Amino acid sequence: MNDSLVHRGPDDSGIFIDSGIGLAHRRLSIVDLSGGHQPLFNEDSSVVVYNGEIFNFQDLSEELIAHGHKFRTRCDTEVIVHAWEQWGEACVERFRGQFTFALWDSNSETLFLARDRLGIKPLHYAELADGAVIFGSEMKALLEHPGVPRTMDVTAVEDYFAYGYVPDPKSIYTSIRKLAPGHTMIYSRTAGRRDPQAFWDVAFDARVPEDETAICGELIERLTEAVGIRLIVDVPLGAFLSGGVDSSGVVALMAGRSSEPVDTCSISFNVRGFDESAYAAQIAERYATRHRVRAVDPDSFDLIDRLAHFYDEPYADSSAMPTHRVCALAREKVTVALSGDGGDEVFAGYRRYRWHHYEETVRSLVPSGLRRPLFGALGAAYPKIDWAPKPLRAKSTLEALARDSAEGIFTASRCSTTACAAASSATP
Repeated sequence: MNDSLVHRGPDDSGIFIDSGIGLAHRRLSIVDLSGGHQPLFNEDSSVVVYNGEIFNFQDLSEELIAHGHKFRTRCDTEVIVHAWEQWGEACVERFRGQFTFALWDSNSETLFLARDRLGIKPLHYAELADGAVIFGSEMKALLEHPGVPRTMDVTAVEDYFAYGYVPDPKSIYTSIRKLAPGHTMIYSRTAGRRDPQAFWDVAFDARVPEDETAICGELIERLTEAVGIRLIVDVPLGAFLSGGVDSSGVVALMAGRSSEPVDTCSISFNVRGFDESAYAAQIAERYATRHRVRAVDPDSFDLIDRLAHFYDEPYADSSAMPTHRVCALAREKVTVALSGDGGDEVFAGYRRYRWHHYEETVRSLVPSGLRRPLFGALGAAYPKIDWAPKPLRAKSTLEALARDSAEGIFTASRCSTTACAAASSATP
């Protein structure tokens, strides 16, 4: 199982086996290169295997030392076992970072599984017919176990065609589940299994100041701090630079906090309308980065089989291949690279968000009893004319207005995913 994940951690490996428990780890060394070997123990007979980074580990270390804990390393992994000893399950509420970990407490004979707030790091698990529980960062590790059934989940296939991926907690197999973002899970020899529990969720009721200047100032302050805590590494660090607002902002903030030029990389296409390398070059010149560009043939599909091996299940992101290319380019010079991924989601950059806002305005003005039949009939009657100018392509909008908010945004997201998949499959 551990050997199947060597591509995730080429630098080191370790295995811990005790009565009824086995933990294994593959390491990509980032912090404390000589002292961060895993599985890692504390003085209280707890042991952890962990994937990710705890960005506030230095502050937590100082707090835990004040509580009497003794550290043998200066890596973020050790913070986890001491935090468990000090705060128990609540330790995850104090971690800022991207992580999944499995912690075995031999005193209470408890296995504690946790995944970061946004699910940046993956965690899959399966409960076998003989009562055993297995888990890993990727499904391929679990599939090394002969006791895992390979039965496909037909509802997961349905979800894939709706979303373009298989959403948690499902996987493409009925026997394997994903621990959802912001959740923990416990297996105890004495108390048995406890269902996954959320320790965090997105709050939609936050109130922000009305002063736009204050909001802009706070945004820059938060982004600066977020980038800053991600620069604490002991290996070469760089950034993906697409030329868009999000990655350009990250590079600008990195350049402002670094005494050395930032290593940046991007990919270019020979297809007008998709190639943004000129914008990336402008940002690279402005912030004097060490910039590298690699041209990619959009009709090159030699990565398909390899990506299918990495993903383990169907995944319809049209950017998967260029993302792999830019990662390979970055890895030639750096070990860690920051990116602008998630910027469109956080800042509502996708066009469908703006249209959804317009639709919500109409929904608030027209009662559903009138809106559904009226816009439903108009949407059915209106022709589908994708070739026409955008203001005349109203069919999807009329159909969306006949639906409620959740159905509307789902349909918009599904349509954009289907369009991407269709565009990819239409390429010769």
